[in-house]
Amino acid sequence: MYRELVVEVARAQAEALSDALLDLGALSVSVEDADADTPDEQPMFGEPGLTPPDTAWQHSRVVALVADDQDPAVLLAAAGNAIGLADAPSYTLRDVADQDWVRLTQSQFEPMQIGERIWVVPSWHDAPDPDALVLELDPGLAFGTGSHPTTRLCMEWLEKHVQAGKSLLDYGCGSGILAILAQKCGAQPVIGIDIDLQAVESARYNSERNHAPVSYGLPADLHEGQFDIVVANILSNPLKLLASMLCGRVAPGGRLALSGVLERQADEVIAAYAPYMKMSVWRAQDGWVCLHGEAG
Repeated sequence: MYRELVVEVARAQAEALSDALLDLGALSVSVEDADADTPDEQPMFGEPGLTPPDTAWQHSRVVALVADDQDPAVLLAAAGNAIGLADAPSYTLRDVADQDWVRLTQSQFEPMQIGERIWVVPSWHDAPDPDALVLELDPGLAFGTGSHPTTRLCMEWLEKHVQAGKSLLDYGCGSGILAILAQKCGAQPVIGIDIDLQAVESARYNSERNHAPVSYGLPADLHEGQFDIVVANILSNPLKLLASMLCGRVAPGGRLALSGVLERQADEVIAAYAPYMKMSVWRAQDGWVCLHGEAG
């Protein structure tokens, strides 16, 4: 039997209290908006290159999972003392029923069809159509399982535009899903680049599982050269900053596809690329767009 220790604290205390609870033996800790589902609910979003959002909400709720043999009062008092609280905050307890957590988690992820012939399949499922473009991919730390519209748009674009033997650069590769799909569509060679070393390692692992030879690395590992196709699924601000570099990586007659752009941001991203390449909206989905263009 497990229990959840629920504490409402001010923003300044939420992160430190969470860390202290974990250090003292809590099985897991999450921070929620205590004002969720009220008029005071406070969404938090961040985008690379912009000022990062606060790490907690104005009124934060810290939820710690504790084992049945742990004394929550002692745990909370010790955590409060560790971060310098004069008095341990009040708390409530919630029982958590025993479950097969692995089976419960796996049940939330089913095979997903994208485009006409693409299936993203978790490792615990069989592919519905073994003859399709099947990508075995489990939910993980690196962004990109095909569930987000930005990833789906890029995958659909690749399905339509990749030709056998064409070279491809996936800049901001995340989980490697786009690079893997491109390789399975016949692109060769395929290079995946990300600024996050953890994403690079995740992408390498996913490529090995999918028997898709892709070379991955950090930006410093990217050698000089151009590609028949360049795809970047990041966010609008870094895409604008990278306009010159990304366009310079597209070979004459090659194609560039960009995603991670909200519909309302499309014009400003197109304007940022205008000095280098004419871009246009290829397709929109759920408020996001995929932009594409061709090098002269």
